[in-house]
Amino acid sequence: MPDLGSPSVRTVLAPLISMTVFQVMVTMAILTLPVFAVRLGADLGVPASWVGIYMSVVFSAAMIGAILGGPAVKRFGAIRLAQICLVLAGVGLLGLTVGTLVAVVFSALILGAAYGPPTPVSSHILARTTPPHLIPIVFSLKQTGVPAGGALAGVVVPLLVLLWGWQGAASAVAVACFCVALGLQPLRRHLDGDRDPHAQIGRDPFAPLRLVMGDAGLRRMSLLSFTYSSVQMSLIAYLVTFMVTEVHYSLIAAGAILAVAQIAGVIGRVAWGAVSGTLVSPRILLALLGFLMSAAAAATAHFDPTWDPWIIYGIAAVFGATAIGWNGVFLAELALVAPKGQAGVATGGSVFVTFAGVVISPALFAGLVALGFGYKGGFLLLSAMGLTGALLVLFDSRQR
Repeated sequence: MPDLGSPSVRTVLAPLISMTVFQVMVTMAILTLPVFAVRLGADLGVPASWVGIYMSVVFSAAMIGAILGGPAVKRFGAIRLAQICLVLAGVGLLGLTVGTLVAVVFSALILGAAYGPPTPVSSHILARTTPPHLIPIVFSLKQTGVPAGGALAGVVVPLLVLLWGWQGAASAVAVACFCVALGLQPLRRHLDGDRDPHAQIGRDPFAPLRLVMGDAGLRRMSLLSFTYSSVQMSLIAYLVTFMVTEVHYSLIAAGAILAVAQIAGVIGRVAWGAVSGTLVSPRILLALLGFLMSAAAAATAHFDPTWDPWIIYGIAAVFGATAIGWNGVFLAELALVAPKGQAGVATGGSVFVTFAGVVISPALFAGLVALGFGYKGGFLLLSAMGLTGALLVLFDSRQR
C-alpha cells in the first residue's frame, strides 16, 4: 500500500482526481439518455428499444474520436482537449432538449466525439505525472470513472427527470459538464506545457489498427475486447428500459438496479486488478469473468416481476462486476502481449476494436427486439458473446 503522505503521491493526486472526474462526467453525459429513454421515446413516438441505435451512433463517432485523440493531445494539450470534450458533451445534451429525432442524431454524434478522446487524454497526463511504482494503482483508480459515471447517471438522472422532466435532466447534466470544464483550467499551465501547436492530426490514423490486426496475440485479445465491450454497453444501454417495460419496475427502482451494476463495476475494476497476476493469472481471470458475465446475462434474460428483488440486485451486481469490471485486467494483459515499446500504439488500435463492439452490439440487440425475440433474446445474445470471449482467451492461453 503506497504511503498517501509521500511527496510522490501528493503530486499525482490532482491529475488523478481531475482525470477521474473528467471521465465520470463524460460517461454520465452519454448515459443520461438511456436512463430516460422510455420517457423520450414516448414523446418522439418511437419504441424505447431505439436507444440501442442511439448508442451505436454515439460510439461510431467515439471510434473516430479515440483514434484521433492521441494526435489531438499533442496539438492542443491534454487539459485543453479534456475541456473541449466536456463542452461538446454539454452541447450534445442541450441538443437533446430540442425534442426531435434529427436533434437526437446530431446529439449522439456530438456526444460520441466527446467520448472518444478521454482515454488518450488521461493516459497522457497520468503517465507523465505518476511515479512508476504507483502506475498500477493510479490507472486502476482512474478506470473506475466509467462505472462511477454510469452509477451517477442511474441514481441522479431519474430524480432529475421526476423534478424537471427529461429536458431539465439533460440540461442539468450539461451544466455540470460545463462546470467541470471550467474547473480544469487552473491545471492547464502545468500539464499542457508539452503541447505542440504544429502537430498534425490525422496523419496515418489507422497505423495502430494495422498493428493489432497483424499480430495474432493482439488480434485475439482485441476480439475478446470486442465481445466483452458488446456485453458491457448493451447491459448499460438496455437494463433500465428492460426493467421498466418488461419487469414493471418504476424508473427510480430500475435506475437503482443500474446503479448497483455500475457500483459493482467500480469495485470489480479495482478488485480484479488487485488479484490479477497474484492469486490468478490475468488470462485465466479474463476467462472466468467471461463465464460469469455469460451466466449473469442468461439469468437477466429470465427476470420476472415475481422474482425477489434481492435476487435481481444480486444478479445485477455479478453482471456489473464482470461485464463492467474487466477492462483494467484486459489493458494490463494487452500491454504484456504487445511488442516491446508498442503498448501505447497497440492500446489505441485495440480501443478502436473495442468501440466497434460497442457500436454493433446495441444495434443487434435492438434488431432482436424489433424482430420479436424481445429483450430475452437480446440478453441471451449477450450471454453468447460473453461465452465466446471466455473461450477465445482460454484457447489463446493454450497456444502460449
